[in-house]
This record gives sequence, structure tokens and C-alpha cells, in this order.
Amino acid sequence: MKKAVCLISGGMDSTTLAYFAKEMGYEILALHVNYGQRTERKELECAKKVAKHLNALEFIEINLDYFTKFGSSSLTDMSIPVEKGVLGRAENPNTYVPFRNGNLISIAASFCEARDGDAVFIGVQSGDHTGYPDCTPRFIEAMQHAVIVGTQTEKPIELKTPFVNMNKTDILKEGLRMCVPYEDTWSCYSENDVSCGVCSSCLARLKAFKDVGIEDPIPYAVRM
Repeated sequence: MKKAVCLISGGMDSTTLAYFAKEMGYEILALHVNYGQRTERKELECAKKVAKHLNALEFIEINLDYFTKFGSSSLTDMSIPVEKGVLGRAENPNTYVPFRNGNLISIAASFCEARDGDAVFIGVQSGDHTGYPDCTPRFIEAMQHAVIVGTQTEKPIELKTPFVNMNKTDILKEGLRMCVPYEDTWSCYSENDVSCGVCSSCLARLKAFKDVGIEDPIPYAVRM
């Protein structure tokens, strides 16, 4: 059976993508990365639940604390407040973590090669905003080339990003079709217990649920 490394953050997009990979016939090698983000505790908790739901072959947790040393992002630098009330299309969002997805894909490719896997799935999507250069089709194409050139596998490791041109509403519709347990996912950029409801990630998630006419099952301090 084919095996795929799925980068599972515990969020809505990566969880839906992991279910999508399972539906495609892949056995799941779950990879979760702690990089000093504000909601590290809650994301890890959710990622473990998702991996269990998927009967993942393995669950690997990686710690990349160097992102907190680099700073420059409100997700990893506690002196920078998370932007509130900004939904999509921000040109330079302060929640962007410098080249984060390049780091994550590289680690996932190493894991995949070590396990003789077939693919790496990452839930990047550029449909809701333009401010994240490492979520674009151009970036993914470049990383795919790097993975092919930089690995020894007889079969190329495929970088799978089927949601890259979708928005959150499209992704949610896919997830509802597959009965994804969204009650075990987390999207808030700032809080670990009750979602703030006002950061860009909360706003995008709430909008998606509103678009499909279903109430989001996780708690919010504010529901816009």
C-alpha cells in the first residue's frame, strides 16, 4: 500500500487534507511540528487526536524552537500582537513565519524518504490571501523540484497540495463530505482554550462554516 507523510498541524486545512490522502488510498505517516507558535499546546493536542482518528502508522513530533529565535512573526514573537479583524488579502500579514513551509516540507521529505514513502501532503492554500509566498503554486513547484533532485529514491517523492487553489469554504465542503471531525481541530492564532474569533484565521474559519450553513463546533470568545 502507498504511504504518505501528512503534515498535520491540528488545523482545519491539514486535517481535511490528511483525510483526503486516506481516501486516495495512502497509509498515513503523521508529522507534527512545534515551532514555538502561540497555540503550540492546543495544536499538538488536536494533531494527536487526528492521527488517532486516521489510524496513522506513525505519529512523529518535531520541535523547531529556532523560529522563536528568528522572531519577525506574531505567531512566534510574543512582543508582536496578532493582527485582529483582518480577513484575507493582506499583502504583508504579521502572522507570516519566514519560510516556514520550506522548512516543513524539507523535514517531511526526509521522513518520507526514510520510510520509503510515496508522497508528502501539505495543506497549503492560497485562495483566501496573497500574503504568504510559501503557500503559492510557484513555491510548491520549486520545492517539488528540490525534493526530486535532493533525494536518492528510485521513485520520486510527490509533493501533493490539492487544496492550493481552493479557499476555506471549498476545503470545508470536502471535509464535510468525508465526515472530518472538526471538533478536534484548531485554527486560532492566539488562544489555546477558547478561540479568539477575531484573528484572520478564526475569521476565515467562521466564514467558511457560515457559507455552508453549519455552526462551527469549537468554542469562540467572539463569533463574528
